[in-house]
Amino acid sequence: MQIKKRPLLQLLSYLFILSQLFLFSYADVGTAAQYSPPYLPTACYGDDQSHFPSSNLFAAAGDGIWDNGASCGRQYLVRCISASQPGTCVTDQTVQVKIVDYAPTAQSPPSAQTATIVLSETAFAGITNKPVGSINIEFQQ
Repeated sequence: MQIKKRPLLQLLSYLFILSQLFLFSYADVGTAAQYSPPYLPTACYGDDQSHFPSSNLFAAAGDGIWDNGASCGRQYLVRCISASQPGTCVTDQTVQVKIVDYAPTAQSPPSAQTATIVLSETAFAGITNKPVGSINIEFQQ
């Protein structure tokens, strides 16, 4: 009895096994800046402070994630991946922030323009060791 070779089936099997060895990330990459008080009023909630998390881990959305205001209330996991100054990022530290404002209209100006997301002072300090204008981040909803 002769065994028939099925090269296509073998190839698909190898590809499936190989794909299981790699982890896929569904995160995006962008930039983050920080902003300072005053934080009110916001584009999302006006003067209503009750929408701010008690942890002070919140952010203003840049144009890239604003989505015509649909980002209000969304929560993002944010991690610093690099910066212009070595040693800026806190290794393996992630913060979860809630979007409460639109960065271009925020009450106080961000430390850098055109950031993907502008973090509160508390959130920015949670993932960085140094005050800098902006950092490169990985973020996911």
